[in-house]
Amino acid sequence: MCGIFAYLNYLTPKSRKEVLEILVNGLKRLEYRGYDSAGVAIDGPDPKTLTIVKAIGKVKALEDKINATEDKSNFDDVTDSHVGISHTRWATHGVPCDRNAHPQRSDANGSFVVVHNGIVTNYKDIKVFLSKKGFEFESDTDTEVIVKLVHHIYTVHPNWSFREIVEHVIAQLEGAYALCFKSSFFPGECVATRRGSPLLVGIKTKTRLATDHVPILYSKEEPLIPDAEQHSLSDHRPHGRELPLMPRSESTSEFQPLEDKEVEYFFASDASAVIEHTNRVIFLEDDDVAAVKDGLLSIHRLRRSTEDPHAREITTVKMEIQQIMKGNYSFFMQKEIFEQPESVVNTMRGRMNFENQTVILGGIKDYIPEIRRCRRLMLIGCGTSYHSAVATRQLLEELTELPVMVELASDFLDRNTPVFRDDVCFFISQSGETADSLMALRYCKLRGALIVGVTNTVGSSICRESHCGIHINAGPEIGVASTKAYTSQFISLVMFALVMSEDKISLQPRRQEIIMGLKNLDEQIREVLQSDSAIQTLAKDLYQQKSLLIMGRGYNFATCMEGALKVKELTYMHSEGILAGELKHGPLALVDKAMPMIIIITRDPVYQKCMNALQQITAREGRPILICEKGDVDTQSFSSKIIEVPHAVDCLQGILTVIPMQLLSYHIAVLRGCNVDCPRNLAKSVTVE
Repeated sequence: MCGIFAYLNYLTPKSRKEVLEILVNGLKRLEYRGYDSAGVAIDGPDPKTLTIVKAIGKVKALEDKINATEDKSNFDDVTDSHVGISHTRWATHGVPCDRNAHPQRSDANGSFVVVHNGIVTNYKDIKVFLSKKGFEFESDTDTEVIVKLVHHIYTVHPNWSFREIVEHVIAQLEGAYALCFKSSFFPGECVATRRGSPLLVGIKTKTRLATDHVPILYSKEEPLIPDAEQHSLSDHRPHGRELPLMPRSESTSEFQPLEDKEVEYFFASDASAVIEHTNRVIFLEDDDVAAVKDGLLSIHRLRRSTEDPHAREITTVKMEIQQIMKGNYSFFMQKEIFEQPESVVNTMRGRMNFENQTVILGGIKDYIPEIRRCRRLMLIGCGTSYHSAVATRQLLEELTELPVMVELASDFLDRNTPVFRDDVCFFISQSGETADSLMALRYCKLRGALIVGVTNTVGSSICRESHCGIHINAGPEIGVASTKAYTSQFISLVMFALVMSEDKISLQPRRQEIIMGLKNLDEQIREVLQSDSAIQTLAKDLYQQKSLLIMGRGYNFATCMEGALKVKELTYMHSEGILAGELKHGPLALVDKAMPMIIIITRDPVYQKCMNALQQITAREGRPILICEKGDVDTQSFSSKIIEVPHAVDCLQGILTVIPMQLLSYHIAVLRGCNVDCPRNLAKSVTVE
């Protein structure tokens, strides 16, 4: 949700044209996150001036506007040192328009500019304070108060460093944010910070770095602002509560990567934006303040904690640019659907030993004895991640013999759900940054529960804040609608169930059946994908409809919910996943010959119950599309529209039945002219509540 990309070159000559190309391409890598406007801010021909360009719509519109407005006579001007910041905005405060797009500026001269992901919850109080100081606002955003407060602090304390000003300002902010600042008063400098929203720093040098760790610096405890002004600002906060004071620093030690100092820095919301430039990154933690001055990077902390390490590690991101390119596919989502035979194998690689029929999950193996002693398992997620928990709940109950609760993170928090020290809480998130899940994680951690993260993103907040975890290893997923991450989450939880049951003799036949099913899964997925053209034909019968019902039971109920979600996300049609056992309790009233519906029936323990539901539907002139097993003649006799899938172990059947729903949603979206990779109003990484 929103995307930040900033670029700083020091003693590395670049033309204005090259800088703009780097910024725009960085934004293109972040388009999958969801956005409705975009903008850039770079130095003008005079380093003391700034050029800001913003546009509604896609990054291509911004690129066209830059080409139309940028002075071509200065396009090839080369500079040794330069800072540029850019942003894709997903509207929260204020409608999408040029004045609400980022970067936001402090004044007409653009003395300070900022890009911001997240929400500032106390922005109204700060706005009242700044209005009384004579500031006039030109946007409806909460972001504008941040940059104007920076300007105000600068006017009061012009001798402070850029970093000190930013440190003081963020001490006044409440909410979640990732921020990146530049200023005409501090040319060649960039300051970035985060709290609750992801941000990383990429480092590119011509020679090897002197160290793989950047020391964390702390500040001496001195008040930053006069008491009178502190109380003036606190008057505009709820109940007159005073703002936290940020102690001022006299530390000058900084990270110097090279003797010759030639270096380029990239600040981004996601590693996919920097991987074409460098694979050496630092994942910032909450309340880190990263500042670059004279080519030197320093990381400061707002407050000291006993749990803080002494340095931030520079990690090597194992991602190739080819992985985030569409290749021969029309859309990223299409590519990711067809990558699932490989992604499920990658999820199991190094963990499943099919010869010995053993499973090793290295990220949680030291915690397995503690998990076995717990009183219950809690699986918590949002959207598709929640559905992966529903899909595996029955198997987890069977193999762990523990009660399993599956919770939507937002509802879990709303209810203040009781959590105990002997609970084990799984937090499932593709991005590892989902705001509701992250808040629920902290809620459970505070109450002493063991936290297990299940994510696809190394270095994400959930990954770092969990006690242990499972990396699903699905590879980069760019399309907003999750596909391969769902099947990899599914398999990760199945492998956990297998680990938990390895010492139970009575369950060994069942374990062996599932392990053999996993061994054949990639070939079965390839077989399902061969139905693509037949599914495309079915899409032509459905794309003009206004609604679609999807029914199933048992292990296939999660497929119904996930399939309905995909239809809603991609096609903007109404769709509902219905538990077939509830058909007679209301949904049967919707059935007639005009209502489009899909029924998922496989040869599992609830097969006969699903057949009863199918017969009730056809008796009322319903004309369902069937997703059923290949060769199941009895089931296929009830409909002429059939999607066949191979037979698999009952608990794995949901992986094979969800893929036709992914393909169907994709084809309907294409036929309706929808933006498949970036559905309206949605974002890949939901970093606000």
